Amino acid sequence: MRGRWAAGIVPRNFCWIIKDHLAVSERPGGYAPNHRKVRRHEELLWLRAQGFTRVVSLLGSTHNLHAYDELGLEWSRFPMPAGADAREVLGELYPALHGWLRSGERLLLHKEELGDCVMGVVAGYLLWSEILPDGPRAITAMEQLLRRQMGTVGRMIVSVVEEVPSLESFVLLDGGAAEAAGGAAEPEGDGLGEADGARADDGEGLPGGVS
Repeated sequence: MRGRWAAGIVPRNFCWIIKDHLAVSERPGGYAPNHRKVRRHEELLWLRAQGFTRVVSLLGSTHNLHAYDELGLEWSRFPMPAGADAREVLGELYPALHGWLRSGERLLLHKEELGDCVMGVVAGYLLWSEILPDGPRAITAMEQLLRRQMGTVGRMIVSVVEEVPSLESFVLLDGGAAEAAGGAAEPEGDGLGEADGARADDGEGLPGGVS
């Protein structure tokens, strides 16, 4: 392949949450009947070319995992099927995200589509990791960045974050999240990233450090 195709194409609805460190999109290749293997391959080529080190899937199925293996992309899966209690999953996901970010990884998080669940999970992480001070501000940040309103499912996810073991409890527990990732470097990004891989952030930006 030559030219722009060699570098792949940007995943649909791609958007940086913590610029150069944590991004979201719909499932690479498209969701449900819109999924195309050729498109998936091109989008994964783009992720690899952009230096992404890990794809984090919230899918209830194992779709796409073999494709990540084929292109040498690390992946982790935290299934969040519709209607499931999010607390247990978030209690595993958030410390893992925190550890990977501290170790300098570049992460893409996705579900089938970029909807309420992903919005709630990411807003909840910004609250849990103390990047943002409260749930309403985290919700507003996601709505402004992704240019869509968060519905009931997303807001419920944010509301249960206070029931997830805190960041401090993991840090105090024998090295906590940093030990899980084997690193201690903090991200240096200073805010929200570019939506769709092209448009500059219109907002003020989030603190990039993950303490």
